[in-house]
Formats: sequence, C-alpha cells, structure tokens
Amino acid sequence: MSDLDLNSPKWKNVAGNEDPVILGNDVLAINVNTSSPETNLTFASATSVDIVGGVYEKSGYRVDADGNVNFPMIGKIKLEGLTINQAQAYMEEELLRVTKHPIVNIKFTNFRVTVIGEVNRPSTFTVTNEKINILEALGLAGDMTPYGKRENVLLIREVNNVRSMARINLNSQDVLNSPYFYLKQNDVVYVEPDKAKSYEVSKGNKLMPLVVAGISAIAIVAATLITR
Repeated sequence: MSDLDLNSPKWKNVAGNEDPVILGNDVLAINVNTSSPETNLTFASATSVDIVGGVYEKSGYRVDADGNVNFPMIGKIKLEGLTINQAQAYMEEELLRVTKHPIVNIKFTNFRVTVIGEVNRPSTFTVTNEKINILEALGLAGDMTPYGKRENVLLIREVNNVRSMARINLNSQDVLNSPYFYLKQNDVVYVEPDKAKSYEVSKGNKLMPLVVAGISAIAIVAATLITR
C-alpha cells in the first residue's frame, strides 16, 4: 500500500468543505465491482466486521484506532481524514494493483445526528445522504418550539474522543459560513429554552383559570337574567 499525502493537491478539494470526513470508529459500507466475477464474489463475501464483545456487524468495515480498514486483497488501508469521494478514488487506485477496472462505492452506516431540547420531535436521526446542515436537522425534529432560543443553539461534537462545544446564532446570516453549519456524524444539537418566554407562558397559565372562572360566572349570570 502506498503512502497517502493528504496535503497533495491531488487529494485536496475533491469535495466541498462541508462534506464529512471519515473518522476513527466509523463503520463504512464498501462495495467494489470489477471486471472479474470471481473477484466480485470475494469482496461481497467479506462485509462483516468484528466489534466489541465479539459481536459481528454486517453493515460494513469499521475504521480502527489507527484510521485503517482491513480490506480483502489489499490489507489495511488508511481512510481516516478523507471524504467519501476521496476514499473512493484512493481505494480504486490501490485496487488497480490487484484487479482491473475497480469501481468503489462507500457509504457511512453510522451517520446519525441527535436533536434535543426545545424542539417538537426530539430524537436521533439517521442521515442517508451523509450531508446535513443544522437547519435541516431542526426540520427533521419538527423545528423549534416557540420557547427555543434561536440565537444560542448549542452544538456538541466529539472527534477522536475529544469533545467540543459551539454556540450558533441562527438569526445571523453568518451562520451559513460557520464551520458548524454542516453537521458531522454523531453531532448533538441542543436547543435551550428561552426562560423569558417560559416565564410569560407560565404566568399566562396561572391567570388562565381566573379568566375561565370569570367568563363562566358572567355566562351563569347572563343565563339567569335571560330566564327570568
């Protein structure tokens, strides 16, 4: 296997900056088609990965702590730090050493984002197209409730066991240029409640029984006068 220089112009800007990159512990579905039916069978029969506890996951190849996947016929190949397009091109180049006309298709099987807090449908969502921005993620969660703070959304991101947090102002046009506008696998979006709005609602709820009682009393008095 040849060494890969990520700083080489050949491997830079293959995709937009918003494209997610492969990280350690990702699971990748890797499909290879070649001009040889026998070789295709070899690739198709080797799609399981051994994970913690000896449990096998048939969805793809797990990226190990060194950023490699162990692939048939070429052995360990480092994919960490590459976008999907870059990884496909790199694997096709490496596979040319052992087969003819390889076509590689790679997908994340673990690309998920979680949206919680003041949203209508908090949940963890699997992203099938491997590219999602924070507005789209909020859309999946049914958008914010009226009590969410659009100007101070918290994004929690963990890369290589290092956790970082960022605050995002969705009311600002600058959000489109933020490095956190496009989400990465396993990002968590937390929409904080606006305490001022919550207080107004709480105050209104306390007054509501009094208003209802007053209306009921007026209705009773009116009904009594009408029947006289």
